[in-house]
Amino acid sequence: MCNADGVVTIHHDWEKADAAHLGPLSAPRMAWFIGEARAPGVNPMPASKRAFDLVLVLILLVPLSVVMLTVAALLLLLQGRPILYAAHRMRAPNQPFTQWKFRTMLCEEDDFGATGAHKAWRITPIGRFLRRSRIDELPQLFNILRGDMSFVGPRPPLREYVERFPAVYAQVLHSRPGVTGLATLIYHRHEDRILARCRSAEATEMAYYRRCLPAKLKIDLIYQRHRSLRLDLWILWNTLKIVISRRDERPRRRRRGQSYLPIGPSKGSQG
Repeated sequence: MCNADGVVTIHHDWEKADAAHLGPLSAPRMAWFIGEARAPGVNPMPASKRAFDLVLVLILLVPLSVVMLTVAALLLLLQGRPILYAAHRMRAPNQPFTQWKFRTMLCEEDDFGATGAHKAWRITPIGRFLRRSRIDELPQLFNILRGDMSFVGPRPPLREYVERFPAVYAQVLHSRPGVTGLATLIYHRHEDRILARCRSAEATEMAYYRRCLPAKLKIDLIYQRHRSLRLDLWILWNTLKIVISRRDERPRRRRRGQSYLPIGPSKGSQG
């Protein structure tokens, strides 16, 4: 939705979706992940992780500010206002924040739900490039600077998701939401392929709730259990390689039975 300040704000109106067709996330299927990921008193933003984020974001803002200004000028010329869109997300179960991105879609008053094939017509030509290259995510550097997000963590969820699955998100949001993360690295392209086959808002919501969200939450809980600087660096490096090469996100196993994640036995959540 476009507002008078030149910023598009995306609101998800779940009452417009067919609630009878949105199958609930089965609690028993998630129960063992929740138990394994429990870490009472874990700091979602340890001092070491925050220091790493601040150093890296200050280094990147110098060269990338030129890129962002160039993109903003192109968007103003080719798409007009608004240049940015603001999405309401949650950084903790009771802590909302505004996530910033470059606008990549045509404005629509009654927008709601996940992005599937039924919204493909709204993605602008330059928006398609920004999404593929992930340049649309660059304004989130300011979210990191503010402390709302980290470079690595679960993708920031909508309030509706947190309220629908409070027990799961109470564990997932023990880590500050990130620009990239383990679930993004492993599952993002697979999710895109699933949603690209959905031709209506109702079909998109059904596919997202029944197939995508449970898988991503399980991966987020695995990240929460094994969180460490080593894992964060591995995720950042592999994300960078994917952005440059545009290859599939899922890291490949080297041989059967060998984990592709740089994690050993769980030692609890670390920063």
